[in-house]
Amino acid sequence: MDQEKQKAITSLFEVVSSIERKWANEWNNHNVLGFSKSHILILDYLSQEGPKRPSAIAERLKVTTGGVTVLTTKLINAGFIEKTQHATDRRASQLVITTEGENILKESRQQVSEIINNMFGMLTAEELQTLRTIFSKCLLDVESNRSE
Repeated sequence: MDQEKQKAITSLFEVVSSIERKWANEWNNHNVLGFSKSHILILDYLSQEGPKRPSAIAERLKVTTGGVTVLTTKLINAGFIEKTQHATDRRASQLVITTEGENILKESRQQVSEIINNMFGMLTAEELQTLRTIFSKCLLDVESNRSE
């Protein structure tokens, strides 16, 4: 790799790290619900896809099943999801979002929208799509390198 490209990658790393910190700070400043982004992603996944086994959630979030247990316990205790028996396999459990969970998800989507607008509102629709395409390409490349 040539020196100019290496400098550009280092600079990009610094910018992405700063964006990540800003995103976390924005989340913490606007998050009146007390849930992490992972909690909201679980609620969103269950809302969009319906009941899921913990292993499917772990795969989707790229965390361990133990991590899912920790995350979902908080959501269960708050009444936002419920653990039920799987429809076809009585030995397996699945998680389902409750009406309260749908309500809190709607509220959290508004918070996420505010954060995104604060961070990226100055970009055009075309710039946002380009940014999404670039980040998606980077994620796909990282994931394909892991599986090799």
